[in-house]
Amino acid sequence: MGVSLSVGLSLCLSDHYPTSCVVVADPEDYQPPIWKSYLYRLQQEAPRPKRMTCPQEMETRPKYYGREFHGMLSREYADELLGGAEGAYLVRESQRQPGTHTLALRFGHQTLNYRLFYDGKHFVGEKRFETVHDLVTDGLITLYIETKAAEYIAKMTTNPIYEHLGYTSLLKDKMEHRLSRGRTEPRRVTFQREDSKITTSPLVRHSTLKDCPSEKQSSYDKIHNFKVHTFRGPHWCEYCANFMWGLIAQGVHCSDCGLNVHKQCSKLVPSDCQPDLRRIKKVFSCDLTTLVKAHNTTRPMVVDMCIKEIELRGLQSEGLYRVSGFSEHIEDVRLAFDRDGEKADISANVYNDINIIAGALKLYLRDLPIPVITFHVYSRFIQAAKIPNPDTRLEAIHEGLLQLPPAHYETLRYLMMHLKKVTMFEKDNFMNSENLGIVFGPTLMQPPEQNALATLNDMRHQKLIIQLLIEHEDVLF
Repeated sequence: MGVSLSVGLSLCLSDHYPTSCVVVADPEDYQPPIWKSYLYRLQQEAPRPKRMTCPQEMETRPKYYGREFHGMLSREYADELLGGAEGAYLVRESQRQPGTHTLALRFGHQTLNYRLFYDGKHFVGEKRFETVHDLVTDGLITLYIETKAAEYIAKMTTNPIYEHLGYTSLLKDKMEHRLSRGRTEPRRVTFQREDSKITTSPLVRHSTLKDCPSEKQSSYDKIHNFKVHTFRGPHWCEYCANFMWGLIAQGVHCSDCGLNVHKQCSKLVPSDCQPDLRRIKKVFSCDLTTLVKAHNTTRPMVVDMCIKEIELRGLQSEGLYRVSGFSEHIEDVRLAFDRDGEKADISANVYNDINIIAGALKLYLRDLPIPVITFHVYSRFIQAAKIPNPDTRLEAIHEGLLQLPPAHYETLRYLMMHLKKVTMFEKDNFMNSENLGIVFGPTLMQPPEQNALATLNDMRHQKLIIQLLIEHEDVLF
């Protein structure tokens, strides 16, 4: 079976990793790592399973077991039947707990007994198997490798190849270059009164600001979306370069960028996921940071395209964002973005009613798995809204903004700039900052735990936060 690695690296087996790894800036200079073969060889040496069949038909045999089921046996008799052959196994009904089943397995010159379960698949631990034979095969591999290479496994993450991989640095450098051209760095500001009155100016209203060095480094870091994965054919960990052993669920796979690593190595991988567009199945309901990294943009294209269309032909529309468009047409817009991405046509030729575009934008923001104002800063903003002093309240809101992930910060900043423009046409659209706060509060802010009473109590605070973000967007961002 061939090796199928997400990064397309060639396979070269060696017991040692080269010490002359150099990070490269040009993909043509990239040299693939040398994969370590020690654990692969151990898997090849592991004992093979030997099914000990029962010579007679057992009437009490469950339908999901085969001839390896021997009925009710004692541990001693099961040990005798296995005959000391490494890898030999059978299934028996427990004498101590009738109605339960035990896998008796010969390994390491002793008989090991495991409580055996079935829920449509066979299992003794986390992994689930189609057959008992596959379970035993995987178990023997794991037992053998963990017995022979316990010290090696414990140390295999101490000299990772991950940071040396040329393709990792290359992708990161390209992404940072693209993003640095369009993103806005969060500013740290302070709000103060002068002569008991808040200073005013044409550019900065209701406050004066002093620029301070930002403690937040703006970077589009993203954690990997790891899920347990079964690899077909030999696979090597792209963090430590060691073989991923076992028959199934040998490691974890990032569903956004395709990185394959051991489960234990996944805890050490940096938050530098570079999503692959081919793996992003939809636009709506997709994590915000994942989407912008996949498209190499600072904001989701849905936000940019909808706002551009609304500002082109909808700023004077009465009840903008308050009046709903037809839900079927809003759903059509969602499907268009999921299908066509940035090529989706949302022009007046297709959707003459601007409320459809406004509704699609609200739907996109509402359906984010992590809201624009993220769960982990939600309570910080709610507490800020409760502060009676206006200056202190704005400082608290500003501190909360600095805690947002960069993609969320940039999306919120751009949206607030747009909503400020909407309020400038209040005489036509009848939408002031308070009205927009009522509309967008529950859309942009959601409590971590869905408690109906708490959500109801927080609504006025959500409204106030969005209202203040709109009114003071030139200062807060």
